[in-house]
Amino acid sequence: MTPTATDDGSRLRPVPGDGVGSFTRAGQLVHGRRRLGELVTRRPEGITGHQWSSATREEFDHVVCAADTGLPRLAVAIGPAAPAGSPGQRAERMRDAVCATVGLPVLRIESPTLRAAEHGRRIVTYVLDAREYAGGAPADGPDADGVDPPVGFRDIVGRLPDGRRGHVNDLGALTRADAVEAYVSRRLADPIVRGLHVRFHDGAAEGWSWVEVRPGRCLVERVTVREHRFWCGVDAARLAEDLATVAVGQRLRTPESDEPTLVDRDDLRQQIRALRDRRDEMVGGFAFDHLCVD
Repeated sequence: MTPTATDDGSRLRPVPGDGVGSFTRAGQLVHGRRRLGELVTRRPEGITGHQWSSATREEFDHVVCAADTGLPRLAVAIGPAAPAGSPGQRAERMRDAVCATVGLPVLRIESPTLRAAEHGRRIVTYVLDAREYAGGAPADGPDADGVDPPVGFRDIVGRLPDGRRGHVNDLGALTRADAVEAYVSRRLADPIVRGLHVRFHDGAAEGWSWVEVRPGRCLVERVTVREHRFWCGVDAARLAEDLATVAVGQRLRTPESDEPTLVDRDDLRQQIRALRDRRDEMVGGFAFDHLCVD
């Protein structure tokens, strides 16, 4: 049976639970890949027929729905950013415009390495758990009585799988452990996984992570997190850095066959300096000047 719109006039269409690739988390039902046309009942006002046709063919990797009604609550896309000015970028913009019109939040993870098939469930689970822990709304410092907010989801300290104490919700913890093992076995020149994160006034959050594979040659990953009418339950910039670290770990487990994919350490420093020079575009400025020093 084809699902229909709800009687309250919502433009969002309930998503049936097909049992294939779906799972429940934090009281919500998470589905796998869905086209936008499967989520929206009709073309919103202000969207042309051509825009509608293009947008509804676009897919999301995961759709989070209310467990009781099946109505979409969040759409998630994970993968490489479409090239600037490309048809893919225009289609994504149309998709996002339709989502904004119908009130569907979107979480976009842009990475050349991370993929929904391998990392999507872990990312969605993490975000839903973080939001549930935080109560769904970000804390803005001490409350009216001067009491500091509780420890954030990312900052919870506990026992790690290897017996050590550390941040149990650090998505990059496994990569950091793998890097130490790779250094001991002489597959890396340095065991430390480094990184940075920034947030821009346009809402995009960007995280970088890198490790020195050969002397002076680094494996570098960058991830951008875009929250559209949504909050991840943790700082999006820190999440972007953690996801970049996950991407570094993915590449460490699949050794590079061509050396040119590594970045010269001096070139990386120049790239960080170029990022620093954009500090006026950033929320809170740039906190990683120490990485710009020779």
